Amino acid sequence: MVSTTIRCSWCGDDPVYQHYHDHEWGVPCRKDTKLFEFLILESAQAGLSWLTILRKRDNYRKAFANFEAKKVAAFGNTDIQRLMADSGIVRNRLKVESAISNAQCYLNVQSERGSFSDYLWGFVDGEPVLNQWVNESQIPVSTVLSDRISKDMKKRGFKFFGTTICYAYLQAMGVVNDHIVTCFYRAADN
Repeated sequence: MVSTTIRCSWCGDDPVYQHYHDHEWGVPCRKDTKLFEFLILESAQAGLSWLTILRKRDNYRKAFANFEAKKVAAFGNTDIQRLMADSGIVRNRLKVESAISNAQCYLNVQSERGSFSDYLWGFVDGEPVLNQWVNESQIPVSTVLSDRISKDMKKRGFKFFGTTICYAYLQAMGVVNDHIVTCFYRAADN
């Protein structure tokens, strides 16, 4: 039976992508634990396909202490060596080291703002940006918003979080909803 569900075309026919599209992408997230998870995953994605990272997600969860920021922030040289030997994740030393450094920066933001969610959602006054794209060719790879957040995060010491990665993060966490207007997700008034 052919599905009549209209989705954003980027997820194609891949079940992993479709599940991610249908249940996570563009859904407003205010949970610090998930915001941290995707901070790690989006940074790991730089230069790779997102599907590659989604398929390694469970491996990342195991390798990075179930995405517990305090544990990741305390990783040392032994952990770096362990991660560099882990074929279940992207074994790029700069990305591995930046995950640890970003965990430390993340904790600093939490301490300063009360939560990472308050910090991130403060850039949009707590309300998701709901774009009205008719087709995916209209969706930008970065915006003034992602420029501003990326610049602020860089100033705070975050690495592997340029404006393009930042925009993908905002989309993933639902700070920006870029589902096209004909997508079933939008039709459901999410």
